Amino acid sequence: MNTVKTFMLMLFLTLLLVFGGAAIGGQRGMTYALMMAFFMNFITYFFSDKIVLRMYRAQEVSEADAPVLYRIVKRLTQKAGMPMPKVYIIPDDSPNAFATGRSPKHAAVAATEGIMRILSEDELAGVMAHELAHVRHRDILIGTIAATIAGAISYLAQMAFFFGGRSDDDEGGNPFVAILMMILAPIAAMLIQMAISRSREYAADAGGAQLHGNPMALANALRKLHEGSQAIPMHATPATSHMMIVNPLSGGAMMRLFSTHPPVEERIARLQSMRIGSM
Repeated sequence: MNTVKTFMLMLFLTLLLVFGGAAIGGQRGMTYALMMAFFMNFITYFFSDKIVLRMYRAQEVSEADAPVLYRIVKRLTQKAGMPMPKVYIIPDDSPNAFATGRSPKHAAVAATEGIMRILSEDELAGVMAHELAHVRHRDILIGTIAATIAGAISYLAQMAFFFGGRSDDDEGGNPFVAILMMILAPIAAMLIQMAISRSREYAADAGGAQLHGNPMALANALRKLHEGSQAIPMHATPATSHMMIVNPLSGGAMMRLFSTHPPVEERIARLQSMRIGSM
């Protein structure tokens, strides 16, 4: 169900880009939107992993540098039958982790120094299993494409706002519709992107729990990480917050509405129900 939901949301997001470009700029606007999305996706497909790792000053480590973390990742990848990803540590006291890379063969997992301090080895294994589930499901690529298309829609609306909407040189068009698209398309794109991210987090929780073998290890880790990230916020950008295992950004009810992550309480409840069920 998560896969079907993700596919439908990605389809809606793509259609929103195409029709938004047509409403704002006519045929040329639609062509421009598609070209811009293709170019941005090409760049992010090949370089997004390097960009985000450099952004957080992540340092690649070997088994000698970080024996516990490296052995956990190695054990889990062998169990899952996956290629061994590169392992990174981020010099940040806020407890968090993420995976990046366009495919299992070009993947990396990163953990902050803060997460290494507050989690037990079993809980850290639950977190790494969650990140490897993201890699196996190609969620990094899905999330990157969704964020890129949403960004293209927002950029297109901003261009139309500052430089004018579609001209009447073709079949004309309703300027009222164009104005509505300038306002509503970026909001709709953001909401769809957030829904895709939340759907993939639930899937990674389930996949990580199955890979680890004990859902409560990840559930306990999520509880600690949520409290720790609130106490020590991470200097993260909204563009990369969807990659983290827990939302590094804080805010009120409005922020939760646009959150890239499901409520931690709901994630823990689902993991606890897996423990009760047959696994």
